[in-house]
Amino acid sequence: MREANSGLLERELKHVLGSSSATQLEKAFGYNTVEQFLHHFPRRYVEVGELTPIAELPYDEHVTIVARVTNTSQRQMHSRKGFIFEVTVSDELDSNGQELRMTFFNGYQARNELQLDTVAMFSGKVSWYQDHLQLSQPDYAILDEASEADPRPIPIYPASAKMPSKRVRDLMGLVLDSLGEEDLPEFIPDYLLQEHGYTRRYQAYNDRHRPKELGHGYRARSRFAYEEAFLLTLSLAERRAVLGRQLAVARPYTSQGLADQFDERLPFELTEEQLHVGQEISSDLSRNHPMHRLLQGEVGSGKTVVALRAILQVIDTGGQAALLAPTEVLATQHFESIRKMLGPLAEPGLFGEGNGTGVALLTGSAKTAQRREALLGIASGQTGLIIGTHALLGEQVQFADLGLVVVDEQHRFGVEQRDALRAKAYTAVPHTLVMTATPIPRTVAMTVFGDLEVSTIRRMPFGRAPITTHLVPMQLPGYQQRLFQRMAEEVTKGHQVYVVCPRISDSRKEAGSQIAGAEAEGTEPMSVESMFELIHSIPLFNDARVEALHSQLRTEDKQAIMEEFADGTVDILISTTVIEVGVDVHNATLMVIMDAENFGISQLHQLRGRVGRGGLPGTCLLTTWLDADHPSVSRLRTVEASIDGFELAEADLAERKEGNILGVQQSGSRSSLRVLSVMKDRKIIERARHDVAELTQGKQWRALHPLLAETLNSWVDESTREFLDKN
Repeated sequence: MREANSGLLERELKHVLGSSSATQLEKAFGYNTVEQFLHHFPRRYVEVGELTPIAELPYDEHVTIVARVTNTSQRQMHSRKGFIFEVTVSDELDSNGQELRMTFFNGYQARNELQLDTVAMFSGKVSWYQDHLQLSQPDYAILDEASEADPRPIPIYPASAKMPSKRVRDLMGLVLDSLGEEDLPEFIPDYLLQEHGYTRRYQAYNDRHRPKELGHGYRARSRFAYEEAFLLTLSLAERRAVLGRQLAVARPYTSQGLADQFDERLPFELTEEQLHVGQEISSDLSRNHPMHRLLQGEVGSGKTVVALRAILQVIDTGGQAALLAPTEVLATQHFESIRKMLGPLAEPGLFGEGNGTGVALLTGSAKTAQRREALLGIASGQTGLIIGTHALLGEQVQFADLGLVVVDEQHRFGVEQRDALRAKAYTAVPHTLVMTATPIPRTVAMTVFGDLEVSTIRRMPFGRAPITTHLVPMQLPGYQQRLFQRMAEEVTKGHQVYVVCPRISDSRKEAGSQIAGAEAEGTEPMSVESMFELIHSIPLFNDARVEALHSQLRTEDKQAIMEEFADGTVDILISTTVIEVGVDVHNATLMVIMDAENFGISQLHQLRGRVGRGGLPGTCLLTTWLDADHPSVSRLRTVEASIDGFELAEADLAERKEGNILGVQQSGSRSSLRVLSVMKDRKIIERARHDVAELTQGKQWRALHPLLAETLNSWVDESTREFLDKN
């Protein structure tokens, strides 16, 4: 007797596949239950289709062949790490036995699977190499007698050396054979399935894992993408409904208050976008429901000014605001720049000598007296704005009337940290404004932040100088020499230079080994310590003051170095990405990023935003030892060619994929998104949002669709529900 419905899905794999196979799957992928394994979907399919004889292969076209492995070999690559696995195959469908060579770069899986006499289907683009045709990095599927005779598409699964794709196919077939339609009940309303042409759930699993036709597999993939988009959007819709029922203290605009006085003090005019976004935030603060808004904009686009105007609006109503920053460097920078912008408005009234509000800084390294003074001002209400790091979350921090929480670089904080700060408002839920300088594509924003209103500042304020970016191929000695000359030229002009390295320390003893002869195989990325020694060894920099900055330094040392760089006494700052956000030095004009391929697109864009901030043109140099045809060089070319952060964010997302949108890391979590891609599935996401909006217009949707409600409750498991509730 088969167990009913979810009972079989929750069964441990060992009861269906046996202990040995179940153990192998757990070691390879972390799966324990039938349901987890069922969602191990194919990456793609190989279709038998029309096979091309090796003797008739057309150059520069995509072909599919069936062949037998006749020889294998392996050789190390010279210009970079890794190896090339070469396979010679003989045409299995041609009695003449024509042969073809194939190459796999770092082909660990191919080396394990493509043994002598293995018959496989190979698919790839025909290229020319050393006077003969070859397939480079082809797709392949191991065949047996049954699959050779069956024209069905062959699913290719994410695999490992000990759990190859064919083995996954065989085990998946056993699992599917054990399931009936009653084990996979449909929870998406029938009218939506019919409207969009999606198959029911049981059939969709079979079509995805063993499609009769190629189209069946990809249509099933669309159905599962829609399913995830639908459940995610429905979760966020319920989240918004809960937020809409929460109460907050309304913080309406007050004329002639600190906000107006601040506007009068500004030495520049706000842009139209800053004014528009400011009005959106002001309207949100005026309501008696908590604001939940995301403010995104390029580095230097003026987000802090917009946030400060909102903070002053809250202070004008008698409330307090907390600004949470991810690092002490950034928190201190905010404290200094905000006090400077406020001027006399940062002098508290009532108990103080001014007519403004107190502004306090609270970090982990604060001295006892400074900490005591800050805590007293916060508790008494004399301090209207508190800027700090995780230290703001401590039990000793007690607010008189916390009305607004501003979170800078929100992706750097965990859910619990953000929630701990909001929980310090005792009377009502505080308004929340989260800021990010990492541009988020529209589809990502509406999917991931479906419970937040999104405001965007695209244009840079007047006076921001352009930044030019250049790729520096370090294999060429002339470029190495020119790189250091370029740095020395900026120092001679009285400007300052950032040098960013991927690592803090290096195992090699000789600092210069990463420059001279660094093309040798196995070279590690440049480190801060090695670069520091190297710069000191070059006569060009004999008169320059060079400092190193990284996370392993003591807090007071880091702060001292940053202050010296900010006031111009340090010429060259060699650093890790600790300077990625918040560091604002107007005299810095050159950003050198060593071994730039070690950074993502958005991170490179963030880093180069540190220069060109004082009206002086900025330059960013991206160095790499990689060959011009390396895939990572293409990423660097993308950054070189565009300064549009939103365009680059799209490219970054397309390259690295979106991972787990909900932030739930457990491999067994039901709500880990396995199929949905916010880049590929924009139309599906829009469709799901429209369907959820119509469904939730009726407040009785749970009663009308009980299985959907039950599925949503189980899909949004405890960890995800906590994420949605607190985020």
